[in-house]
Amino acid sequence: MFFKHKKECTHTKVSPDKEAGYCPDCGKYIENKWYLTRCGCCNIKRKSIVKFNQIMPETKFCPNCGSEHFYIEKLNSINFIDINFAVLLKEVNEQRSKNRTQSWLERENEPIKLLGWNLSFS
Repeated sequence: MFFKHKKECTHTKVSPDKEAGYCPDCGKYIENKWYLTRCGCCNIKRKSIVKFNQIMPETKFCPNCGSEHFYIEKLNSINFIDINFAVLLKEVNEQRSKNRTQSWLERENEPIKLLGWNLSFS
């Protein structure tokens, strides 16, 4: 018998232009977080990639000064200038994903939200 490989949701339907939202495929609350790498020596922006679950520059050495050192900057929001340098990570917020109940009323293809609760059990 073949082993079944469990596929994890990649949350592709969560729009990157919003800070957060619920994934329509898995129902989890997803926060979009943007990260940028900068040279540790001259501070210029470097094109970022995610490799082995780590954020790092695309090239090993800075094209401006040749330094190998870099640091990661978390962006509160992305702007069009940084879009070519930054990477987007879609992170699951477990606290918002659990303990939430919503009620909806549907009227001829028009859903209306009635109630929304954040339940926390300690």
